[in-house]
Amino acid sequence: LFLSGVGVTLIVAITGTLAGFLLGLLVAILRTIPTSPKDPAVKRVPLKILSWLLGVYIEVFRGTPMIVQAMVIYYGGMTVGVRLPVLTAAILIVSVNTGAYMAEIIRGGLMAVDGGQMEAGRSLGLNYFDTMRFIVIPQAIKAILPALGNEFIILLKDTSLITVIGGKELLHAAQGIMGRTYEAMFPLIGIACMYLVLVMIFTWLLGK
Repeated sequence: LFLSGVGVTLIVAITGTLAGFLLGLLVAILRTIPTSPKDPAVKRVPLKILSWLLGVYIEVFRGTPMIVQAMVIYYGGMTVGVRLPVLTAAILIVSVNTGAYMAEIIRGGLMAVDGGQMEAGRSLGLNYFDTMRFIVIPQAIKAILPALGNEFIILLKDTSLITVIGGKELLHAAQGIMGRTYEAMFPLIGIACMYLVLVMIFTWLLGK
């Protein structure tokens, strides 16, 4: 049960982090597209609306607990006839939650890169997205890598929250053992040690 729980925990944490990073990167890039009063309204207004909508997404998912988000997405979907597999729902929940946090981490990294880098890329004939892809983003990622690593470590531990929708991760395994043996302390200490070992391993890898 413990080994099965570790497997689900790692699948949800790693897949959710990668998907959340891609989502956060997209949101950060879209929120940093520059506009000026000289731009035509057909460009300026949609970008402002999009930036506002993305800001709402970030505030909602950073301002509410993930355990509540999990229940709303999973059980709320069931009320409208959409029943997702538990593992799929868990990955979706983790992805959209961590995407909101990573969007702000990445946006901070993008804004920290000197503006002259963007100007240099544009002066060489690159469009906005190519300049971001080849010049700005690589520099920003180096600066924010420790923060991204910390977010992954937090997410690895937060996967225990998906047990509320039936996710068969480590906490679910401990609860199953508790139900069979009527002994709570040893299973809980066991999964605490497993989380600690996993965090230590990934912390070491991120340091490398």
